[in-house]
Amino acid sequence: MIDHTGVAVSDFEKSKAFYSRALAPLGYQLVMEVPAELTGGHPGAGFGVPPKPDFWVGGVGAGKVLPLHVAFRADTRAIVDAFYKAAIGAGGKDNGAPGLRPHYHANYYGAFVLDPDGHNIEAVCHDPQQR
Repeated sequence: MIDHTGVAVSDFEKSKAFYSRALAPLGYQLVMEVPAELTGGHPGAGFGVPPKPDFWVGGVGAGKVLPLHVAFRADTRAIVDAFYKAAIGAGGKDNGAPGLRPHYHANYYGAFVLDPDGHNIEAVCHDPQQR
């Protein structure tokens, strides 16, 4: 079981604003911020469904970020669609519009966006009842 995960970002404020908007359709909010003085020099922002942050972004500066992939589970396909729209509206780049991905499994409905640092952020619904 994963308790939380985090990504390094080059522009902390820009990424914090991006994730605040992009993750809102999934019920995520900015739950906590930790100043650089308490983290060894890099500010952190924790997002999640209150009260617990389970997705963190930490500002490390330009040139220190390697892209990765994070997928957030959505209860419905409509929420996947809303995530995609919000993420694109927040400045994300399309990396796969909402739709079925039958090469993963018959009911895999996902959407992919690249965040400001090129991280591949996904929302996915696996529910077969969501046709």
